[in-house]
Amino acid sequence: MTYLKISSINKSFGEEKPVLMNFSLDIDRGQVISLVGESGSGKSTLLRIIAGLENKNSGDVFLEGEQILSPKEKLVPGYDEIQLVFQEYQLFPNSTVEENIGRPLIRYDKKYKKQRIEELLKLLNLEPFRNKLPRQLSGGQQQKVAIGRALSLEPQVLLLDEPFSSLDTIQRRELIFELKEIFQKLQVTVVFVTHDLDDALQMTDSLVIMHQGKLIQRGSPEDIFEKPKNIYAAKLFSHLNLIPEKPKTYVRPSDVQIFKTTGLPARVIEKQYLVHYNQLTVSLADKSVWKVEDKNRVFEIGDRVKLKWDEKKELSF
Repeated sequence: MTYLKISSINKSFGEEKPVLMNFSLDIDRGQVISLVGESGSGKSTLLRIIAGLENKNSGDVFLEGEQILSPKEKLVPGYDEIQLVFQEYQLFPNSTVEENIGRPLIRYDKKYKKQRIEELLKLLNLEPFRNKLPRQLSGGQQQKVAIGRALSLEPQVLLLDEPFSSLDTIQRRELIFELKEIFQKLQVTVVFVTHDLDDALQMTDSLVIMHQGKLIQRGSPEDIFEKPKNIYAAKLFSHLNLIPEKPKTYVRPSDVQIFKTTGLPARVIEKQYLVHYNQLTVSLADKSVWKVEDKNRVFEIGDRVKLKWDEKKELSF
């Protein structure tokens, strides 16, 4: 039996275009998946439906065979077993770190509550900040407090809605590394929603691509990179160069080799320094513009170059 089963979910708000269309997804126990898609693709709405916090037009969600009811079907919306961590943290500003994490446990046995708070403070490396208020913490620390609060109820499923969007690159990288270890230790099932592919790739090797309310493709990063189902999935990974005289056929910048003697003629019109190479913008004879990677950093603006690639690397849609 599938652990978390999302079956044929449809969702519309009034007469507007549907937000989710026949969306289905099966997730195994303890699996961490990254759900990737542009803003407005229905990711956040899907998470709220999974958590039982949003009504749907049709479809079902099951956790270990038990149906997850929507707010119109349940007196008190939501489930302790499924916790949603929001993008905005939603911490209590006048409560300490310790108090924020323990807030969901207010009606629990005091001994258990204290024990659980201590476990989470240690797990999240927040012990030195237990008496701090949210405004005294960094963005990454605030997000860890929000995650700690969600974990306080020992949920089976953790839903993360764009949790790193307000953090800088260094904070994101450090927090992702830390959370990966925590999730592995707890064996909690995680659905991580993001529009940033780099964040998704750092978090897990199981990707789900979502576009305009539909599931486009699911698989490992390698599989989706090499065999994208459509141009949207392909463009998530890199820019695409349209090959002259080959309609709807593209080659990635990383697959193009640059020579001085033989190949497709082009002229360098822009150079940008990136960490591992210079990204060149080149103009072809038909005035179309390509992006290519100068890994040896030898070409300059104005240089005439020749481009080659392996036909096996071409992507056609």
